[in-house]
Amino acid sequence: MAAAELIRIVSRSSPMALAQVERVRTELAARHPGITTEVVPVTTSGDRWMGDLSELGGKGAFTKEVDAVLLAGDADLAVHCMKDIPADRPLPAGTVFAAHLARDDIRDALIHPGGLTLDELPEGTRIGTSSVRRTAQLAITHPHLRCVPMRGNANRRMEKMEQGEADALILAVSGMQRINEADRISDILPLDTMCPPIGAGVLGLQCREDDTATIEAVTPLNDPDTWRETTAERMLLHVLQGHCNSPIAGYAKAERDGRLSLRARVFSPDGKTVLDAHEWAGPLDPATLGTSVAVALLRQGARDVIDSIPH
Repeated sequence: MAAAELIRIVSRSSPMALAQVERVRTELAARHPGITTEVVPVTTSGDRWMGDLSELGGKGAFTKEVDAVLLAGDADLAVHCMKDIPADRPLPAGTVFAAHLARDDIRDALIHPGGLTLDELPEGTRIGTSSVRRTAQLAITHPHLRCVPMRGNANRRMEKMEQGEADALILAVSGMQRINEADRISDILPLDTMCPPIGAGVLGLQCREDDTATIEAVTPLNDPDTWRETTAERMLLHVLQGHCNSPIAGYAKAERDGRLSLRARVFSPDGKTVLDAHEWAGPLDPATLGTSVAVALLRQGARDVIDSIPH
């Protein structure tokens, strides 16, 4: 079998996405000094559109153009944030995730120009976010704050805040770290306050399933614990059939002794309904754990909550 000599990496063209590609290039170079990499940047419809994502078909708006480049053979590898990959539909036929890089911080962070923490924000503070997950949880813990719709990559959102469109932002810790803006974080939110999205902090490497040379090159970058956690989380989301407007949150945690836990929550958009499930598994298949936790939420009424939300 021929070894890969050149790997063309397709990615969204935002500063964060390109920083993520650089991490992949660095890890590939460390493992395979003989491989050359090229970047194929793509501006997706999700990046161009600043309205409600559901009008573009949900999270797939961030991935369909990238998938098309990969499937056309114009690139060999796609780098995705797993939180942006829809779980209510199958991967594009002919593609596979060959590796998941070691997971980054899964928590959310407050960005406030004055350095205030979330608990210090005064009543009426405008929080820039279009995340239904964040909005629902803030409605529970900090109902005196006001969420204002704001989309765009992290750099663009910070520009909008500086222009007065919001008083503060909530962004992913891992994202701020990837674009070297972690010093702008004023507060890192505990998981009990802001449960993360499915796939938080995980970069997935997608290949064509018949491209054995690229798969062989990138598979050594896979982190087994991250793969287990992501598999459990995505099966949970798949069974729940959550869409881009579904306030669903959750995270799995692989322990050193081999156990795996998964906590998940389903909210109504106003935060008045909260369903919670948390289970542990030993050698259980991660997908089985994800299914079990999803079933526990469905028993509590998750189907009615999810289906009542327009999308």
